[in-house]
Amino acid sequence: MQRTYSLFSLLLTLPLVGQQTPAFHCGAGEYDRVGAAVVREADFPQRVAQADAELELFTRDFTETGTRGGGGYVIPVVFHIIHNGGSENINDSQIHDAMRILNEDFNRMNPDWDNVRSEFQDLVADIGVEFRLATKDPNGNCTSGITRTQSALTNEGSSGMKALISWPRNKYMQVWVAASADGAAGYTFRPGSAQFFASEDGIVMQHLYVGAIGTGSTSRSRALTHEVGHWLNLAHTWGDSNEPAVASNCNMDDNVSDTPNTIGWTTCSLSGITCGSLDNVENYMDYSYCSKMFTVGQSSRMVAALNSNTAQRNQLSLLSNLINTGVNGNATLCEAHFSSNTGQICAGGSVQYTDESFHNVSIWSWTFTGGSPSTSDEEDPIVTYAESGIYPVTLSVSDGSSTISTTTQSMVVVQNDPGQAPPISEGFETAAQFTDIDWSVLNVDGDNGFTISTAASFSGSKSARLQNTASMDGRIDQLLTPTIDLSDATDVLVSFRYAYASRQSGNDDRLRVFVSNNCGETWSLRKQMFGSSTLNTGGVTSTNFVPSAAQWGYTEIATISSSYHVPNFRLRFEFESDGGNNFYMDDVNINGFPVGLEEAQLERGALLSVVPNPTTANSQVIVNLPTTGRTTLELVDVLGRTINTLQDGDLSAGERRFHLPTEGLSSGLYFVRVRQAGLNEAVRFTVQ
Repeated sequence: MQRTYSLFSLLLTLPLVGQQTPAFHCGAGEYDRVGAAVVREADFPQRVAQADAELELFTRDFTETGTRGGGGYVIPVVFHIIHNGGSENINDSQIHDAMRILNEDFNRMNPDWDNVRSEFQDLVADIGVEFRLATKDPNGNCTSGITRTQSALTNEGSSGMKALISWPRNKYMQVWVAASADGAAGYTFRPGSAQFFASEDGIVMQHLYVGAIGTGSTSRSRALTHEVGHWLNLAHTWGDSNEPAVASNCNMDDNVSDTPNTIGWTTCSLSGITCGSLDNVENYMDYSYCSKMFTVGQSSRMVAALNSNTAQRNQLSLLSNLINTGVNGNATLCEAHFSSNTGQICAGGSVQYTDESFHNVSIWSWTFTGGSPSTSDEEDPIVTYAESGIYPVTLSVSDGSSTISTTTQSMVVVQNDPGQAPPISEGFETAAQFTDIDWSVLNVDGDNGFTISTAASFSGSKSARLQNTASMDGRIDQLLTPTIDLSDATDVLVSFRYAYASRQSGNDDRLRVFVSNNCGETWSLRKQMFGSSTLNTGGVTSTNFVPSAAQWGYTEIATISSSYHVPNFRLRFEFESDGGNNFYMDDVNINGFPVGLEEAQLERGALLSVVPNPTTANSQVIVNLPTTGRTTLELVDVLGRTINTLQDGDLSAGERRFHLPTEGLSSGLYFVRVRQAGLNEAVRFTVQ
């Protein structure tokens, strides 16, 4: 018999032509997925092999004695949902469905076990393990057993993601759910390896493989059962290799006496014989898509793992731990909590509220200021808001004997529809906080968010600042404009000033700018800037970055198509941290050059004009500035692209004249734009 020691198992999906149901494939020894430095120590493979051998000896002795350690087992569970606001942020119901399936499979309560072929019917095992969502967190506080953390690391699913949140492995079986499981459907550590990585011990699942509802499906719903089998020291039915359907697998073994030798399957061949006897393709630890059983031998092996001190598995089901994690009996009402499908709507829009209180809630009482209905006794009501404003929501819940209430003051922001028409110039000078000017800050992770600051500015005395030095890698902060009415615009140009420095040369923080044509319900990316290149204006600064006048950059967005020329247009500025320094933004300008206005209207009196117009070789731009300050004067085409900069520096108040260089310009319509702090105007001219 050949033995190989694997660090952990990876559950990967392989495409099957003509099949709707995926098969699975596992990899092993993926040390790059582990964040702990121990994996880079020279003797690490030997240490894992020794731990595996010791656990194997314990398993053999435990199985021979037939001891179960006092009957059934209860395992506290916590699900960590790592999301970035997408479909990977699965709801509680999908988690509860995954728990249902897991408990059915481990207690021979799955409806399909009766369909196991007669040759294996007597081997179908009831493991006697019950998994329960924790009702107390590591600090003894009330919990639903489900945490939610917003981070772009959901798209990686690696050890960096796990570092965002990890509970003690001797108290909880942890399941991280993400958009990606590091390129897999799921992966976990076997106990012999897991004992070296306490904070990473647990299971990572791609959200598509969790439960049978929501983003899950019946065909993928046994993936978690498979991974928990690995977590409890089961190998694949053919042994510890990573590839099924290999002839040499007949020479391997899974250390379980009642699972026939097999090369492994990725299809459901119920009559398959690969190593001299009928294969147990219906086993959860094979890769066939018809799994529905563990064997008695596998049961003994998993129970042994639960009684072993390897990776502290034996501490999970201790009575003291069941009490400390709140899974030892009926949970009591302890917290009122709710969420919504959105916190940003336009006037006339609706919000779906979802009760997430725990535990044993039977009565709900909602109060919706500014909403219709204004009160509700439904569990998950839908509320419509007719007028713009920022509104609170109150929820009181009861279990019939006690009542708990909670109020969220700024639960929903209702925007005007239509919004303000351009030109819009926002330098944050008139506001102490963003709500004063109807801008919205989204700071889901609770660390430093965007604030209005007097620490630095490009013009005036204030700017928008994100104190990024305190943010963890992958954290995302967002700043949203109010609604803007672009319904009368032909060409839209967005511009802003920015300043950023890295703390180390490898920092690659990112700024993304999104646009929405439906009040913020959906978003499209229009610009992305990188801390290692286009975003960096301040170089590498290890101390707190405050930009000088020369450390500000300027950028524009002209790729805003006519489908976004709507009365409820919005912008979203999103900053993703990668360990860099502070970020600043100032002088956000939105110009929607209007449709069908007469020339006299566009010239805006004596402020800005082009004479003569249509142009000649001697045409001039005349600017009558109301104030002294830094001034930018540019030629812009109909797509909002800057053709030429006539002035970018300080000018005093009064009239200034500039030659209008039209040499090389094709015939057509163009614009001259002047900008100062609080001033953003444009006039069109024609080249014949």
